[in-house]
Amino acid sequence: MAVTALFRRMGNRWLDRRLGPPVQRTRLAYRRIFILPSRAGLMFAALLVVIWLGAVNYSNSMAFLLCFLLLGISMLAMLHTFRNLAGLRVQAEPARPVFAGDEARFPIRLDNPDRRERAALRLRRRTGTPVILDVPPGSDIRAHLAMPTDRRGWQRLDQFLIESIFPTGLFTAWSWLRLETRCLVYPAPEAGPVPEPEGAGSAATGKRLREGDDDFYGLRRYQAGDSLRQVAWRTIARGQELQTKQFTGHGADSTWLDWDSLPELGVEQRLSRLCRWVLDAEDARRPYGLRLPGQVIAPDFGAEHRDRCLRALALYSA
Repeated sequence: MAVTALFRRMGNRWLDRRLGPPVQRTRLAYRRIFILPSRAGLMFAALLVVIWLGAVNYSNSMAFLLCFLLLGISMLAMLHTFRNLAGLRVQAEPARPVFAGDEARFPIRLDNPDRRERAALRLRRRTGTPVILDVPPGSDIRAHLAMPTDRRGWQRLDQFLIESIFPTGLFTAWSWLRLETRCLVYPAPEAGPVPEPEGAGSAATGKRLREGDDDFYGLRRYQAGDSLRQVAWRTIARGQELQTKQFTGHGADSTWLDWDSLPELGVEQRLSRLCRWVLDAEDARRPYGLRLPGQVIAPDFGAEHRDRCLRALALYSA
């Protein structure tokens, strides 16, 4: 076991030196691709040896012909397996934020500039299920590598493998890649019933602009995250751009989600509770602000405001 661990560490250090620092995009040049016989290839090689020994022993010209024919086919298979990876362009794209405990999915774009299809490519990390895909000629396709998350903050994609056994399965060509990409991991929201933040149940104190069912106020351009119930569908029927209805009504005061209101909880427990409060307030379409040590986010609501608050929680450092 100690010898195995030693060789593994030596192999990892050699691979780190060869890969170098992470890059945003790369091209699989011939120096980055390795190729060796697969298990099926080794069995095929043993079969060729048996045929060759039989041909030598019996001086059978047809056996010699079969042996050399199969050997030539295997050489062609090795060339095509190598070319299935050579020249392929690989690029990392931004990953969507997730909550701690969920899987981070890293988009990887594979660009095939040639006129031949790149068939049966496999992408995989050291652990996990491989992703198998084909890249049509002259086009690109996106694959997603899943990676588990267990803590908040930035999660980087570790090195991964792209490999091919196409077309015969006798050889395996592969290349290790390290791309510069990361995923923002929000704190896991606290589960179960939680107490409401202070001021969440305060009375109405005047009119404000909101989404609701009170007096109609006007229209504005549709924004991502707007409720479909407030979309002015008639304007679309008249050929106009997508718009959202606005109403005025008596709304509740803004709610402050305050770090200092949770002195009995630890750091991660506070962040988990605040994350849950952010999601609950957003679902209720109630304006809310966030107070953290050294940072204050003014009250508002909507997808952009929610993401700003969750990002602050994810990157908080005591």
